[in-house]
Amino acid sequence: MPGTLFVVATPIGNLEDITARALRVLREVRLIAAEDTRRTAHLLSRYAVATPTTSFHQHNESRKVAAVLERLRRGEDVALVSDAGTPTISDPGHRLVRQAIDAGIRVEPIPGPSAAIAALAASGMGGQTFTFLGFPPTRSSDRKRWLHELRAAGRPVVFFEAPHRIRETLQQIHREVGDCQVSVARELTKKHEEFVRGPISIVLNQLDMPVGEFTVVIDIGQSTDLRGSAPAAKSAIVEEFGRLTISEGLSRRRAISRLARAHGLLPNDVYAAIEEARKLVK
Repeated sequence: MPGTLFVVATPIGNLEDITARALRVLREVRLIAAEDTRRTAHLLSRYAVATPTTSFHQHNESRKVAAVLERLRRGEDVALVSDAGTPTISDPGHRLVRQAIDAGIRVEPIPGPSAAIAALAASGMGGQTFTFLGFPPTRSSDRKRWLHELRAAGRPVVFFEAPHRIRETLQQIHREVGDCQVSVARELTKKHEEFVRGPISIVLNQLDMPVGEFTVVIDIGQSTDLRGSAPAAKSAIVEEFGRLTISEGLSRRRAISRLARAHGLLPNDVYAAIEEARKLVK
C-alpha cells in the first residue's frame, strides 16, 4: 500500500498556533518536505520532533517531486510543510499534490493557521464571501489583469504583498479603483503584529517605512468597473441597496457608502435616489 501525503499547516508566526494533530503527524511520518528546512527546524526543535527533513521549494520542486513520490509509493508517509501557513496557498507544493493525486496516492490536509483568514477575520470586512488573489504580479501586463480581477470582484479581496512593494501596490489600487476601505495586517500573530485600517489615502500615510510581511483586505464592494462606466440607473441603485441591507445585513450607512464607491457617486446622491424611491412607493 502506498503511503499518505499529509499537507500540514504550520504557524504563520506564533509557534503556539500549531495543532495537536499537526504535531502528531509530523512525529509519525517518515519524512518532512519543507520549504525551508532551517525555518522548519525551529518549529521541530520547539516540540522535540525528530523526523528527518528535506528541502522542497519553488526552485527544486520540479526535480524533487519524483523522489518524494517514490517514497510514497514504497509505503512511506510524507508531510509537506511551507515556511508558514498552509502549503500550496501562494507556496510550493501544488505540483507534488497534483502528481500524488494522479498516482492514486492519498492526500490528506491537516488544517491550521492561514494568514488570509486571520486578516479577514480581524478586518471588519468579513462576510459570507471573499476573493483571494495571492501576491500581485510584478510584470506590467500580468499586473493589469490582476487589477482588473480585483476591480471586478464585487466583494472583499484578500492578497499578500512584500514590504518593498506595499506602498506602490496601494497607490496603484487607489488610482485605478478609488479610495476604498482597506485593512493592512503586518506580522500577523507575531510580537509586533499591527493592523492599519481606513481609506487607502489615510493608510498610506501610516506606512512610512514598511517592514515585515503584509496581508491586505480591501473592500471592493459591488464594483465591476469604477472608471469610464455610464452612471447607474436609480432603480439599479435602489435594488442593490435593498440586497445589501436585507440579504447581506449591512447597515444603511455602510450600504450607501459602498454603493457610492461602486458607482462613482457621492453618498448624498445615493441617499437622494433611495429617498426618492421610498416616496414613490408611498
